[in-house]
Amino acid sequence: MTWGCQAGVETANLITVMKNYKITPTESYESIKLGIDAHAKWYYVARQLDGATPQPVQKMDFEGLLHFVARQKRMAREVHTCYEAGAFGYHLHHRLAALGVTNYVVQPQDWDERGKGVKNDRIDAQALCQRLDRYVRGNRKAFSVVRVPTAEEERERAISRQRQQLVRERQRLQAMGRSLLAMHGIHVSGKWWQGKTWSKIRSEAPEWVIERLEVFSRLIAPLEAESAKLTSQIEAAATDQKIPKGVGPLTFEVLRREVGDWSRFTNRRQVSSYTGLCPREHSSGGKRRSGSVSKSGNPRVRAMLVEMVWRMTRWQPGYHGLQKWLPVLVDPARGGAARKKAVVAIARQLAVDLWRVFTGQTTAENLGLVYLPDAA
Repeated sequence: MTWGCQAGVETANLITVMKNYKITPTESYESIKLGIDAHAKWYYVARQLDGATPQPVQKMDFEGLLHFVARQKRMAREVHTCYEAGAFGYHLHHRLAALGVTNYVVQPQDWDERGKGVKNDRIDAQALCQRLDRYVRGNRKAFSVVRVPTAEEERERAISRQRQQLVRERQRLQAMGRSLLAMHGIHVSGKWWQGKTWSKIRSEAPEWVIERLEVFSRLIAPLEAESAKLTSQIEAAATDQKIPKGVGPLTFEVLRREVGDWSRFTNRRQVSSYTGLCPREHSSGGKRRSGSVSKSGNPRVRAMLVEMVWRMTRWQPGYHGLQKWLPVLVDPARGGAARKKAVVAIARQLAVDLWRVFTGQTTAENLGLVYLPDAA
Protein backbone atom coordinates (compact mmCIF):
# COMPACT_ATOMS: atom_id res chain seq x y z
CA MET A 1 0.00 0.00 0.00
CA THR A 2 1.41 3.37 -0.96
CA TRP A 3 1.89 6.13 1.61
CA GLY A 4 -0.96 8.19 0.13
CA CYS A 5 -3.41 5.28 0.31
CA GLN A 6 -2.36 4.47 3.87
CA ALA A 7 -2.83 8.11 4.94
CA GLY A 8 -6.27 8.12 3.37
CA VAL A 9 -7.29 4.99 5.28
CA GLU A 10 -6.04 6.42 8.58
CA THR A 11 -7.93 9.66 7.99
CA ALA A 12 -11.13 7.74 7.26
CA ASN A 13 -10.65 5.65 10.42
CA LEU A 14 -10.07 8.80 12.48
CA ILE A 15 -13.29 10.38 11.16
CA THR A 16 -15.19 7.18 11.96
CA VAL A 17 -13.86 7.19 15.53
CA MET A 18 -14.80 10.85 15.98
CA LYS A 19 -18.32 10.15 14.74
CA ASN A 20 -18.72 7.16 17.04
CA TYR A 21 -17.62 9.15 20.08
CA LYS A 22 -19.28 12.40 18.97
CA ILE A 23 -15.94 14.19 18.81
CA THR A 24 -16.11 17.24 16.58
CA PRO A 25 -13.04 18.25 14.56
CA THR A 26 -11.33 21.45 15.63
CA GLU A 27 -12.99 23.32 12.79
CA SER A 28 -14.61 26.69 13.41
CA TYR A 29 -18.06 27.53 12.09
CA GLU A 30 -19.71 30.85 11.45
CA SER A 31 -22.80 29.87 13.42
CA ILE A 32 -24.32 26.94 15.25
CA LYS A 33 -28.03 26.74 15.92
CA LEU A 34 -29.61 24.54 18.60
CA GLY A 35 -33.31 23.75 18.82
CA ILE A 36 -34.07 22.57 22.36
CA ASP A 37 -37.22 20.70 23.38
CA ALA A 38 -37.13 21.13 27.16
CA HIS A 39 -38.68 18.80 29.73
CA ALA A 40 -38.33 18.29 33.46
CA LYS A 41 -35.65 15.59 33.22
CA TRP A 42 -34.45 15.41 29.63
CA TYR A 43 -33.61 17.86 26.88
CA TYR A 44 -33.78 16.96 23.20
CA VAL A 45 -31.36 19.01 21.10
CA ALA A 46 -31.16 19.37 17.32
CA ARG A 47 -27.99 21.01 15.99
CA GLN A 48 -27.36 22.80 12.71
CA LEU A 49 -23.85 23.75 11.62
CA ASP A 50 -23.88 26.88 9.47
CA GLY A 51 -26.41 26.29 6.66
CA ALA A 52 -26.26 22.49 6.65
CA THR A 53 -29.16 20.14 7.32
CA PRO A 54 -29.90 19.75 11.05
CA GLN A 55 -28.16 16.75 12.58
CA PRO A 56 -29.95 13.89 14.37
CA VAL A 57 -31.42 14.88 17.72
CA GLN A 58 -29.46 14.17 20.90
CA LYS A 59 -30.93 13.49 24.33
CA MET A 60 -29.21 14.84 27.45
CA ASP A 61 -29.84 16.01 31.01
CA PHE A 62 -29.54 19.60 32.21
CA GLU A 63 -25.86 19.54 33.11
CA GLY A 64 -25.08 17.67 29.92
CA LEU A 65 -26.93 20.35 27.97
CA LEU A 66 -24.90 23.15 29.54
CA HIS A 67 -21.61 21.34 28.80
CA PHE A 68 -22.76 20.68 25.24
CA VAL A 69 -23.67 24.33 24.66
CA ALA A 70 -20.35 25.46 26.13
CA ARG A 71 -18.52 23.25 23.60
CA GLN A 72 -20.54 24.76 20.76
CA LYS A 73 -19.52 28.22 21.93
CA ARG A 74 -15.86 27.27 21.45
CA MET A 75 -16.54 25.91 17.98
CA ALA A 76 -18.39 28.82 16.37
CA ARG A 77 -18.39 32.59 16.24
CA GLU A 78 -22.11 32.71 16.96
CA VAL A 79 -24.31 30.23 18.79
CA HIS A 80 -28.09 30.65 18.70
CA THR A 81 -30.49 28.56 20.77
CA CYS A 82 -34.24 28.48 21.32
CA TYR A 83 -36.81 26.62 23.39
CA GLU A 84 -40.54 26.93 23.98
CA ALA A 85 -41.94 28.96 26.87
CA GLY A 86 -43.70 26.85 29.45
CA ALA A 87 -43.84 25.66 33.03
CA PHE A 88 -40.05 25.85 33.49
CA GLY A 89 -39.92 29.62 33.24
CA TYR A 90 -36.76 31.45 32.26
CA HIS A 91 -34.15 29.60 34.31
CA LEU A 92 -32.74 27.86 31.24
CA HIS A 93 -32.66 31.15 29.34
CA HIS A 94 -30.54 32.82 32.03
CA ARG A 95 -28.13 29.89 32.16
CA LEU A 96 -27.72 29.89 28.38
CA ALA A 97 -27.23 33.66 28.31
CA ALA A 98 -24.53 33.31 30.97
CA LEU A 99 -22.64 31.03 28.56
CA GLY A 100 -22.59 33.83 26.00
CA VAL A 101 -25.06 32.40 23.50
CA THR A 102 -28.06 34.18 21.99
CA ASN A 103 -31.18 32.42 23.20
CA TYR A 104 -34.81 32.96 22.22
CA VAL A 105 -37.78 31.88 24.31
CA VAL A 106 -40.44 30.95 21.76
CA GLN A 107 -44.22 30.98 21.98
CA PRO A 108 -45.49 27.37 21.92
CA GLN A 109 -47.29 26.28 18.78
CA ASP A 110 -48.09 23.25 16.64
CA TRP A 111 -44.91 22.58 14.66
CA ASP A 112 -46.59 20.07 12.32
CA GLU A 113 -46.48 22.24 9.19
CA ARG A 114 -47.55 19.48 6.80
CA GLY A 115 -50.39 18.17 8.95
CA LYS A 116 -48.98 14.65 9.25
CA GLY A 117 -50.43 14.19 12.72
CA VAL A 118 -47.10 12.97 14.10
CA LYS A 119 -45.59 14.61 17.18
CA ASN A 120 -42.77 13.67 19.50
CA ASP A 121 -39.89 15.36 21.29
CA ARG A 122 -37.34 14.73 18.55
CA ILE A 123 -39.61 16.11 15.84
CA ASP A 124 -40.25 19.22 17.94
CA ALA A 125 -36.52 19.77 18.47
CA GLN A 126 -35.90 19.46 14.72
CA ALA A 127 -38.72 21.90 13.96
CA LEU A 128 -37.39 24.41 16.49
CA CYS A 129 -33.93 24.20 14.95
CA GLN A 130 -35.27 24.77 11.43
CA ARG A 131 -37.41 27.72 12.52
CA LEU A 132 -34.44 29.15 14.41
CA ASP A 133 -32.37 29.04 11.23
CA ARG A 134 -35.07 31.00 9.38
CA TYR A 135 -35.34 33.53 12.19
CA VAL A 136 -31.59 34.16 12.38
CA ARG A 137 -31.48 34.62 8.60
CA GLY A 138 -34.01 37.44 8.87
CA ASN A 139 -37.45 35.82 8.71
CA ARG A 140 -39.01 37.38 11.81
CA LYS A 141 -42.24 35.45 11.23
CA ALA A 142 -40.55 32.08 11.66
CA PHE A 143 -41.74 32.08 15.27
CA SER A 144 -42.92 34.48 17.98
CA VAL A 145 -40.34 35.46 20.57
CA VAL A 146 -41.52 35.81 24.16
CA ARG A 147 -40.22 38.78 26.13
CA VAL A 148 -38.06 37.66 29.05
CA PRO A 149 -38.94 39.63 32.21
CA THR A 150 -36.32 41.08 34.51
CA ALA A 151 -35.66 39.49 37.90
CA GLU A 152 -37.69 42.21 39.63
CA GLU A 153 -40.59 41.77 37.20
CA GLU A 154 -40.58 38.02 37.84
CA ARG A 155 -40.67 38.61 41.60
CA GLU A 156 -43.57 41.07 41.39
CA ARG A 157 -45.50 38.87 38.99
CA ALA A 158 -45.04 35.83 41.23
CA ILE A 159 -46.62 37.71 44.15
CA SER A 160 -49.74 38.74 42.23
CA ARG A 161 -50.13 35.30 40.67
CA GLN A 162 -49.75 33.57 44.03
CA ARG A 163 -52.51 35.78 45.40
CA GLN A 164 -54.76 34.70 42.53
CA GLN A 165 -53.94 31.04 43.19
CA LEU A 166 -54.79 31.39 46.89
CA VAL A 167 -58.11 33.09 46.08
CA ARG A 168 -59.03 30.36 43.61
CA GLU A 169 -58.16 27.64 46.11
CA ARG A 170 -60.34 29.32 48.73
CA GLN A 171 -63.19 29.58 46.22
CA ARG A 172 -62.80 25.90 45.37
CA LEU A 173 -63.07 24.85 49.02
CA GLN A 174 -65.99 27.24 49.50
CA ALA A 175 -67.82 25.64 46.56
CA MET A 176 -67.15 22.14 47.91
CA GLY A 177 -68.78 23.14 51.19
CA ARG A 178 -71.84 24.55 49.41
CA SER A 179 -72.11 21.38 47.36
CA LEU A 180 -72.07 19.21 50.48
CA LEU A 181 -74.80 21.33 52.05
CA ALA A 182 -76.92 21.27 48.89
CA MET A 183 -76.92 17.46 49.04
CA HIS A 184 -78.83 17.81 52.32
CA GLY A 185 -81.26 20.47 51.18
CA ILE A 186 -79.39 23.42 52.70
CA HIS A 187 -78.68 26.21 50.23
CA VAL A 188 -76.31 28.99 51.24
CA SER A 189 -74.23 31.65 49.53
CA GLY A 190 -71.17 33.69 50.38
CA LYS A 191 -68.94 32.80 53.33
CA TRP A 192 -70.98 29.99 54.82
CA TRP A 193 -68.39 29.32 57.55
CA GLN A 194 -68.96 32.69 59.25
CA GLY A 195 -71.61 34.49 61.28
CA LYS A 196 -75.33 33.77 61.07
CA THR A 197 -74.96 31.44 58.10
CA TRP A 198 -72.70 29.11 60.09
CA SER A 199 -75.11 29.22 63.05
CA LYS A 200 -77.95 28.23 60.74
CA ILE A 201 -75.91 25.36 59.30
CA ARG A 202 -75.05 24.02 62.76
CA SER A 203 -78.72 23.94 63.69
CA GLU A 204 -79.94 22.27 60.48
CA ALA A 205 -77.16 20.03 59.13
CA PRO A 206 -76.36 16.52 60.42
CA GLU A 207 -73.45 16.29 62.83
CA TRP A 208 -71.20 14.41 60.44
CA VAL A 209 -71.78 17.07 57.74
CA ILE A 210 -70.71 19.77 60.20
CA GLU A 211 -67.53 17.81 60.91
CA ARG A 212 -66.71 17.69 57.18
CA LEU A 213 -67.43 21.41 56.83
CA GLU A 214 -65.12 22.21 59.73
CA VAL A 215 -62.31 20.57 57.77
CA PHE A 216 -62.98 22.96 54.89
CA SER A 217 -63.19 25.87 57.32
CA ARG A 218 -59.79 25.11 58.84
CA LEU A 219 -58.27 25.08 55.34
CA ILE A 220 -60.02 28.26 54.25
CA ALA A 221 -58.91 30.42 57.20
CA PRO A 222 -55.15 30.54 56.40
CA LEU A 223 -55.88 30.96 52.69
CA GLU A 224 -58.00 34.02 53.46
CA ALA A 225 -55.35 35.48 55.73
CA GLU A 226 -52.51 35.03 53.25
CA SER A 227 -54.48 36.31 50.26
CA ALA A 228 -55.55 39.39 52.26
CA LYS A 229 -51.92 40.04 53.17
CA LEU A 230 -50.82 39.83 49.54
CA THR A 231 -53.74 42.02 48.45
CA SER A 232 -52.64 44.76 50.85
CA GLN A 233 -49.05 44.44 49.65
CA ILE A 234 -50.05 44.78 45.99
CA GLU A 235 -52.39 47.71 46.61
CA ALA A 236 -49.70 49.51 48.62
CA ALA A 237 -47.40 49.34 45.59
CA ALA A 238 -49.93 51.39 43.59
CA THR A 239 -50.31 54.26 46.06
CA ASP A 240 -48.15 56.65 44.02
CA GLN A 241 -49.77 55.80 40.68
CA LYS A 242 -52.40 57.78 38.78
CA ILE A 243 -55.29 55.33 38.65
CA PRO A 244 -58.41 55.83 36.51
CA LYS A 245 -61.64 55.98 38.47
CA GLY A 246 -63.37 52.61 38.76
CA VAL A 247 -60.27 50.56 38.00
CA GLY A 248 -59.03 50.14 41.55
CA PRO A 249 -55.44 49.90 42.82
CA LEU A 250 -55.43 46.09 42.88
CA THR A 251 -56.48 45.64 39.25
CA PHE A 252 -54.24 48.50 38.12
CA GLU A 253 -51.13 47.11 39.82
CA VAL A 254 -51.72 43.50 38.75
CA LEU A 255 -52.17 44.68 35.15
CA ARG A 256 -48.92 46.63 35.36
CA ARG A 257 -47.06 43.59 36.67
CA GLU A 258 -48.45 41.29 34.00
CA VAL A 259 -47.56 43.59 31.10
CA GLY A 260 -44.20 44.57 32.56
CA ASP A 261 -43.15 47.22 30.06
CA TRP A 262 -45.71 48.85 27.77
CA SER A 263 -42.94 50.13 25.49
CA ARG A 264 -42.30 46.54 24.40
CA PHE A 265 -45.11 47.04 21.85
CA THR A 266 -44.40 49.08 18.73
CA ASN A 267 -47.93 49.25 17.30
CA ARG A 268 -51.56 48.64 18.23
CA ARG A 269 -51.65 45.28 16.46
CA GLN A 270 -49.06 43.90 18.85
CA VAL A 271 -51.06 45.14 21.83
CA SER A 272 -54.28 43.53 20.58
CA SER A 273 -52.48 40.28 19.80
CA TYR A 274 -50.98 40.17 23.31
CA THR A 275 -54.43 40.40 24.88
CA GLY A 276 -55.82 37.57 22.74
CA LEU A 277 -58.89 39.70 21.95
CA CYS A 278 -58.39 39.63 18.18
CA PRO A 279 -61.01 37.66 16.21
CA ARG A 280 -60.14 34.43 14.46
CA GLU A 281 -60.43 34.59 10.70
CA HIS A 282 -61.07 32.01 8.00
CA SER A 283 -61.33 33.84 4.68
CA SER A 284 -60.90 32.60 1.15
CA GLY A 285 -62.07 33.41 -2.37
CA GLY A 286 -63.35 36.85 -1.54
CA LYS A 287 -65.38 35.65 1.44
CA ARG A 288 -64.35 36.91 4.86
CA ARG A 289 -65.36 34.95 7.93
CA SER A 290 -64.53 36.14 11.44
CA GLY A 291 -64.90 33.89 14.44
CA SER A 292 -64.53 34.21 18.20
CA VAL A 293 -61.47 35.79 19.79
CA SER A 294 -58.20 33.92 19.45
CA LYS A 295 -57.41 33.83 23.20
CA SER A 296 -53.77 33.41 22.21
CA GLY A 297 -52.43 36.09 24.55
CA ASN A 298 -52.16 36.59 28.29
CA PRO A 299 -55.37 35.23 29.89
CA ARG A 300 -54.92 37.26 33.09
CA VAL A 301 -54.66 40.52 31.17
CA ARG A 302 -57.69 39.56 29.08
CA ALA A 303 -59.80 38.85 32.18
CA MET A 304 -58.80 42.13 33.84
CA LEU A 305 -59.61 44.17 30.74
CA VAL A 306 -63.10 42.66 30.52
CA GLU A 307 -63.65 43.34 34.22
CA MET A 308 -62.50 46.95 33.76
CA VAL A 309 -64.95 47.46 30.89
CA TRP A 310 -67.96 46.57 33.04
CA ARG A 311 -66.75 48.95 35.75
CA MET A 312 -66.27 51.74 33.23
CA THR A 313 -69.90 51.62 32.16
CA ARG A 314 -70.62 53.09 35.61
CA TRP A 315 -67.52 55.07 36.54
CA GLN A 316 -66.15 56.23 33.17
CA PRO A 317 -69.18 57.09 30.99
CA GLY A 318 -67.12 59.72 29.16
CA TYR A 319 -64.49 57.25 27.93
CA HIS A 320 -64.39 57.45 24.14
CA GLY A 321 -64.16 53.68 23.73
CA LEU A 322 -67.59 53.29 25.33
CA GLN A 323 -69.48 55.74 23.15
CA LYS A 324 -70.12 53.39 20.24
CA TRP A 325 -71.09 50.36 22.33
CA LEU A 326 -72.72 51.82 25.44
CA PRO A 327 -76.29 51.60 24.01
CA VAL A 328 -75.75 47.88 23.46
CA LEU A 329 -74.52 47.31 27.02
CA VAL A 330 -77.36 49.17 28.74
CA ASP A 331 -80.21 47.95 26.53
CA PRO A 332 -81.90 44.98 28.29
CA ALA A 333 -83.49 43.94 25.00
CA ARG A 334 -80.08 43.11 23.54
CA GLY A 335 -79.03 39.50 23.85
CA GLY A 336 -75.99 38.20 25.66
CA ALA A 337 -74.08 37.59 22.43
CA ALA A 338 -74.39 41.25 21.40
CA ARG A 339 -73.21 42.48 24.80
CA LYS A 340 -70.32 40.04 24.79
CA LYS A 341 -69.22 41.28 21.38
CA ALA A 342 -69.39 44.87 22.61
CA VAL A 343 -67.35 44.12 25.74
CA VAL A 344 -64.64 42.41 23.69
CA ALA A 345 -64.42 45.36 21.31
CA ILE A 346 -64.18 47.87 24.16
CA ALA A 347 -61.61 45.77 26.02
CA ARG A 348 -59.46 45.58 22.90
CA GLN A 349 -59.67 49.35 22.45
CA LEU A 350 -58.95 49.90 26.15
CA ALA A 351 -55.72 47.89 25.92
CA VAL A 352 -54.56 50.00 22.99
CA ASP A 353 -55.49 53.23 24.78
CA LEU A 354 -53.62 52.21 27.93
CA TRP A 355 -50.55 51.48 25.80
CA ARG A 356 -50.84 54.93 24.22
CA VAL A 357 -51.15 56.59 27.64
CA PHE A 358 -48.25 54.74 29.26
CA THR A 359 -45.95 55.36 26.28
CA GLY A 360 -46.73 59.08 26.19
CA GLN A 361 -48.62 59.10 22.88
CA THR A 362 -51.71 60.67 24.45
CA THR A 363 -53.20 61.55 27.82
CA ALA A 364 -56.01 59.97 29.78
CA GLU A 365 -57.92 63.24 29.64
CA ASN A 366 -57.90 63.17 25.83
CA LEU A 367 -59.51 59.73 25.96
CA GLY A 368 -62.23 60.85 28.35
CA LEU A 369 -60.79 58.99 31.35
CA VAL A 370 -61.13 60.48 34.83
CA TYR A 371 -58.55 59.82 37.54
CA LEU A 372 -59.32 59.20 41.19
CA PRO A 373 -59.44 62.48 43.17
CA ASP A 374 -56.54 61.46 45.43
CA ALA A 375 -54.38 60.19 42.57
CA ALA A 376 -50.80 61.40 42.47
